[in-house]
Amino acid sequence: MASATVNMLASLLQSAVSTRSSVVGRATHAKIIKSVDFPFPTFICNHLVNMYSKLDLLDSAHLMLSLIPAQNRSVVTWTALISGSVQNGHFSAAIHQFSNMHHDSISPNDFTFPCVFKACNSLRSPRTGRQLHALAIKAGQIHDVFVGCSAFDMYSKTGLKEDANKMFDEMPEKNLATWNAYISNAVLEGHPRKAIDAFIKSRRLGGEPSSITFCVVLNACSDAFYSQLGKQVHGFAIRYGYERHVSVANGMIDFYGKCREISSARLVFNDISSPNDVSWCSMVAVYEQNDQGEKACMLFLQAMKNNIEPKDFIISSVLSACAGIAGLEMGRLVHALAVKACIDFNVFVGSALVDMYAKCGNIEDCERMFDEMPERNLITWNALLGGYAHLGHADMALALFEEMKSEKLEMVPNYVTFVSVLAACSRAGAVKMGMGVFDSMRSRYGIEPGVEHYACVVDMLGRAGMVERAYEFIKTMPGRPTVSVWGALLGACKVYGHNELGKIAADNFWISVKNSVHAFQAKDTSHERNSDIQAMLAKLKREMKAAGYIADTKLALFDLEEEERESEVWHHSEKIALAFGLCVIPTGVPIRITKNLRICLDCHSAIKFVSGITEIIGDRTVADSRKLKALHNDQGYSTFDA
Repeated sequence: MASATVNMLASLLQSAVSTRSSVVGRATHAKIIKSVDFPFPTFICNHLVNMYSKLDLLDSAHLMLSLIPAQNRSVVTWTALISGSVQNGHFSAAIHQFSNMHHDSISPNDFTFPCVFKACNSLRSPRTGRQLHALAIKAGQIHDVFVGCSAFDMYSKTGLKEDANKMFDEMPEKNLATWNAYISNAVLEGHPRKAIDAFIKSRRLGGEPSSITFCVVLNACSDAFYSQLGKQVHGFAIRYGYERHVSVANGMIDFYGKCREISSARLVFNDISSPNDVSWCSMVAVYEQNDQGEKACMLFLQAMKNNIEPKDFIISSVLSACAGIAGLEMGRLVHALAVKACIDFNVFVGSALVDMYAKCGNIEDCERMFDEMPERNLITWNALLGGYAHLGHADMALALFEEMKSEKLEMVPNYVTFVSVLAACSRAGAVKMGMGVFDSMRSRYGIEPGVEHYACVVDMLGRAGMVERAYEFIKTMPGRPTVSVWGALLGACKVYGHNELGKIAADNFWISVKNSVHAFQAKDTSHERNSDIQAMLAKLKREMKAAGYIADTKLALFDLEEEERESEVWHHSEKIALAFGLCVIPTGVPIRITKNLRICLDCHSAIKFVSGITEIIGDRTVADSRKLKALHNDQGYSTFDA
């Protein structure tokens, strides 16, 4: 057959690989059998082995290999088989094939070693990796920049940090892939500063960054909350023309989201000409992680309209958003989409569904989802445990915790588990058990208690009337007590009449709040205590209406229904700020709210009613830029010039 025809058939085999089409590959093989005399030319055999291995048809690849005479098998043949196995996740098979190649007395080349080093990475097999390193030195390949880079990556991924650093320092030449591997592994090891320093050093040495470089450096900046450094990296990306590269843009969205700069993340998202699945997922996650659940749900619906496939990550994120806003109906809609996409029993999606139903107060569906899951991990158990604690089912939560610890399950509790268990002990009044659980965190599980655990214990002791013991417990905290800790003590002091301790708690509580500035906008739902704020707004609205208050809707938008106009004025920034103040500022301490514009007439009127329906004693002050308005619980309402 003419060489041109043989070359054409080889091109068809390559096309089958690039398009992942086994139909094209097998059809081409049939054409080869029909058109080319047997035995086939070696390069055609190599193409066939490569095609079958890359398309994950290893049995056919091995059969093809067996038809090649041993003397005709080259390093190209074996490397094609090994690389295909690694590409499709058959790492043990790749190592075995490399061993057979060695027995055939075929010397590996600079393409073979990176493949088998990657197999060692994935198998977490440093012993095999060391043997390969020795073989690469013996073969004179270790100084090749790609072989050296893959060996360094193997040592990093298998936990041999000293060997990795030595390997990196001794490399005579470092290319872009080497620096990217070094930066990426520094991020994975939890050393973002080391990753950023390496990026700066590579720039000083004249290295040109790639899209991968920008992605890993942005990841480092987001992990360490290096806001300014991340913005400089963004500037570098613009300079090198990568700002609209979709993978880099996705990294920027994630970075700005973790730094709580949501508007910047959205600007980057809007600037992507063709956002992919990861872009939509990242932006939904930004909203969810920054307590803007409603926006996360709206963006998710927009993604569905744009025919974005509902995968596990975006489904999990939007379910968490539904849980945060107690959006049961939206959560059911997302559940239906997960069922349709056949991912409802994915362990992460299933865990998110358990959490969503629990936080929406639907314990029946929560338990049903948990029971039906074929696979459960610690996140799943924590979701159900947290749901029981959240809904006040303390006995069920404690029973579940005991079941988790049973030898049958061998489930090891983590930080989140203990928050839920201690909250359940607090609800149940199980002080002895709660203190035992708290002590076991360090002694048995090696977990250092955080402020959430201390707050739960203080609440538990306070509910049981052990107020002095709760105060003494606060003194043992390694760090400074937070608002939640002092708030728990303050609540106990109020119930049991411990005025002196209450004054201490109130003073510390005030200091904690006063040291932070809390800003609100109209319809703002972004505050970390949004659920408490919305609950207080609902309570004020209910009690004010009962007291005869009628909202002034003259300044609301005219194209809305009356009910919507009333809802508009109830979510003015002044009322949101006031509700927050009523949630966090203790009795007898002024609430001072500064507004950049004149306070609206309805908010002005609403403040008059607050003094009559709240149990707040003493001055309550609301200040705008032109007037100071003071609430006196026992003396009515007065206005005076600032």
